[in-house]
Amino acid sequence: MNTDSVICPYCPHHCRLSEGSLGFCRARTAENGRSVPLNYGKVTSIALDPIEKKPLAHFFPGSRILSVGSYGCNLRCPFCQNHEISQSSGDLMRELYDLTPERLLRISRDEKPEGNIGVAFTYNEPLTSWEYVRDASELLHEDGQKTVLVSNGCFTDDVIDEVLPVLDAMNIDLKAFHEGFYKNCDGDLETVKHFIKRAEGSCHIELTTLIIPHENDSHEEMDALSSWIASLNPEIPLHITRFFPMFQMTDRGPTDIGRMRELYDIASSHLKYVHLGNV
Repeated sequence: MNTDSVICPYCPHHCRLSEGSLGFCRARTAENGRSVPLNYGKVTSIALDPIEKKPLAHFFPGSRILSVGSYGCNLRCPFCQNHEISQSSGDLMRELYDLTPERLLRISRDEKPEGNIGVAFTYNEPLTSWEYVRDASELLHEDGQKTVLVSNGCFTDDVIDEVLPVLDAMNIDLKAFHEGFYKNCDGDLETVKHFIKRAEGSCHIELTTLIIPHENDSHEEMDALSSWIASLNPEIPLHITRFFPMFQMTDRGPTDIGRMRELYDIASSHLKYVHLGNV
């Protein structure tokens, strides 16, 4: 056993890291016996977006938010829309911008005349560098701005404890409601469910499920998924979004709109707010 290695405690992979090695997320390594982010403040994408694009339908609707993303992700979804950055490590990225929390604050403040309410951490999996999310959010809050996280939610309490106090809203992917789906993405359903339970009541949350033909589109699964959400709080909004062929999943066409509407009706029998996306 390498005595210089460390077990990363922040997601279910629990990677054994040594100096210079990369974790499964391609964004963390070991330094002085600790798991540290290589992508701290390394920004690949930044844009001023409508808040509805996150998607958040019940958090300052009609406003805009400055969206920032880095690289890396602790899942391997074959349908990933942002695989160029989420499935890359820093040395493979053509352009990386150094954006300290202080500089991000200044940029976000300058965007306020255009209706910006704060910053959304999104595009890749932001919690591969939860330290950056925490540090930047603390500064943004001091300035009176809002903070939003778009995440797969597949992280441990070590991360949840650090970021929940500094976030105003989240959109969390609840990708499916059977463990086999998550295993195909190298994730863990129970970890995501725990994350959602912790977030509910701490900040505003909305959930998103991408409906993929022959994977998570059965009536029975939507009934189980939406009834579980309702058991936490029937007023948690659920976004049911339509799949289009992407990345490694081009062996099927887009989700049938008729099936989307059937799943919408099932979810609406349990939840107060259900939204159809990409239709």
